[in-house]
Amino acid sequence: MSRAKALLVSAATLVFARRRRPTLKPGERERIVVPEAPAGYDAELVAIWLFLASAACAIGFVVVYALDRLPAHTQLLGLALGLSLAFLAAGLVVMAKRLVPNEELEEDYPEQEHTAEQERIAQVVEESGLTRRRLLLGALGAAGGSLGLALLAPAASLGPAIHMARFYLTPWRRGTRLVDEQNRPLRADEIEEKNFYTAFAEGADKERLPSSLVVVRLRRDQLDLPPGNAGFDADGIVAYSKICTHAGCAIALYRAPLFEPTDPKPALVCPCHYSTFDPSSGGTVTFGPAGRKLTMLPLEIDPKGFLRARGNFDEPVGPSWWGVRLKGPTT
Repeated sequence: MSRAKALLVSAATLVFARRRRPTLKPGERERIVVPEAPAGYDAELVAIWLFLASAACAIGFVVVYALDRLPAHTQLLGLALGLSLAFLAAGLVVMAKRLVPNEELEEDYPEQEHTAEQERIAQVVEESGLTRRRLLLGALGAAGGSLGLALLAPAASLGPAIHMARFYLTPWRRGTRLVDEQNRPLRADEIEEKNFYTAFAEGADKERLPSSLVVVRLRRDQLDLPPGNAGFDADGIVAYSKICTHAGCAIALYRAPLFEPTDPKPALVCPCHYSTFDPSSGGTVTFGPAGRKLTMLPLEIDPKGFLRARGNFDEPVGPSWWGVRLKGPTT
């Protein structure tokens, strides 16, 4: 059987034990790992502080990411993440250069079980020790955990996951009047065919996404509403959320046919990515990247001729990724 020339024992991944005095006491074994000369500084403390600084910078990245209105926001993000990685790398370099010894034991490879060699390896592990083992490991774990948290923080931009109810609150309820931008109530007889109207919930904040509507009038014979939206129109007048279900842009275009025999039928169009919705069939998607139909609001005409909501939207308002956690809007 061939024999190996050397047995390399590396303590790169081992945690250190306490240092022993170089002189032997009665009952002590002779050291295998030769104690290194003092470096003029406590390498363990230096590594610990570097790891803690890395953790602090990583947490700073998460804080800056959450406070997205800070001046020089992008620069602060880059600085925090860069310093965190730099401190972590520096701590690992100090640990590798000053705290992890490499010892080489040259022995013939025995044919039988090498108990003595195993004991010598265990002795190397024991003598290659740290005096602040738990503190160093804790600092290293804090640096790694905080950096991992910083790397996961941008996943929050994929969509909200907490306090979801605020995305589904709407100002619409039965009897809410439709008003224009000047807060003037809309009358049903003012809504003409082939025109596009923007409306809001009376008394609501116009900046809130669920407040705004697009209102159009169609001929009764043009309507082909699905069973779930049957009766949502008011004498041919239909109302949909102004917020596109693709990326939350505003529906700002209305395509009305000029020559019906050849022109496409009426459609609501988002100018951002050209998602197109059919107002006659409940806001179904006919073109573009939108993943679901436009949200529809049921309407009614009160005795004075004003347009009012007959309830809430049939689906959540906004882009599709808002609607994956709740089944419907709330008031």
